Amino acid sequence: MLQLNLHVVAAAGLAVAVLLTAAPTARAAAPKRIPVILDTDIGDDIDDTWALAMMLKCPELDVKLVVGDKGKSLYRAKLIARLLETAGRTDIPVGVGIDPKGGTGRQAKWVAKYDLGKYPGTVHKDGVGAMIDTIMKSPEPITLIAVGPLPNIKVALKRQPKIAERARFVGMHGSVRLGYGGNKKISAEYNVRADAKAAQAVFTAPWEMTITPLDTCGLVHLRGRKYAAVRDSKDPVARAVIENYRHWAKNPKQADSASSTLFDTVAIYLAFAESLVEIETLGIRVNDEGYTLIDPAAKKMKVATKWKDMGAFEDLLVRRVTGPTTKPTKRSPAPRPRE
Repeated sequence: MLQLNLHVVAAAGLAVAVLLTAAPTARAAAPKRIPVILDTDIGDDIDDTWALAMMLKCPELDVKLVVGDKGKSLYRAKLIARLLETAGRTDIPVGVGIDPKGGTGRQAKWVAKYDLGKYPGTVHKDGVGAMIDTIMKSPEPITLIAVGPLPNIKVALKRQPKIAERARFVGMHGSVRLGYGGNKKISAEYNVRADAKAAQAVFTAPWEMTITPLDTCGLVHLRGRKYAAVRDSKDPVARAVIENYRHWAKNPKQADSASSTLFDTVAIYLAFAESLVEIETLGIRVNDEGYTLIDPAAKKMKVATKWKDMGAFEDLLVRRVTGPTTKPTKRSPAPRPRE
């Protein structure tokens, strides 16, 4: 019996030793982060600012580039750069979008004194070229998250059609069965209607696509304790979001009690997860008026048509926006800025 017990003890000791040896390896095997580019019309609706803040707090995502879209290029680039600098993420390059016309928006006061030329990171004057270079030079497929109208991406596809073979597209676009505010009549959603030709080009390109239409993203608001958690947060990025919201809101008191509709944040979520929504594979056709119509003959894509648990998404959004900023990953040098 004594001999048997010694064998048992020896075997147990060996098992413990194996576990101790294996533990560091298991701890080191962190989930691989998804490389992403964000294309955004930040500075128009405030939800883009929330979306960028959320993205910077998602450990699932490895942000390679943020590009402003739909005109107002300097204004948008300044908003992007200042928010990245606030987050301590100046390793992320900023891309200036096409149509370098002037113009500002309701968040202009937040960047009135910001000098884009002093951004510590890289600013690509040709944001579309930087987008193409980042996708084509990536050793793995890039997820292109688009939360605005799509002129940049239309031009990128025209310049280099092969980006659709090396990227997947996740967008906040369309209205499939519900319109704005949950209306039973579908809407010509702004991100599509603002440049229907660009949307047609993007929606027919041969990449894998996932979209959140108004059916899901158009229902997201933060109210009560959930909104208060962001409003009262001491985190610098969360504070920047609320500062921008106060500038953006036509009635500043609006920013005391609840968020506006946070459409774009759902696209950030869909870049790394889908469990909180119902996904249908549907053929979607964009018509010239900017409607996204279900059409079995059209290109098939994944569409988030209903919520399984919108409350859980709101909780996640609050945790992310008020939580720690994701640290940068080691990366190769950024592409040389295009003039």
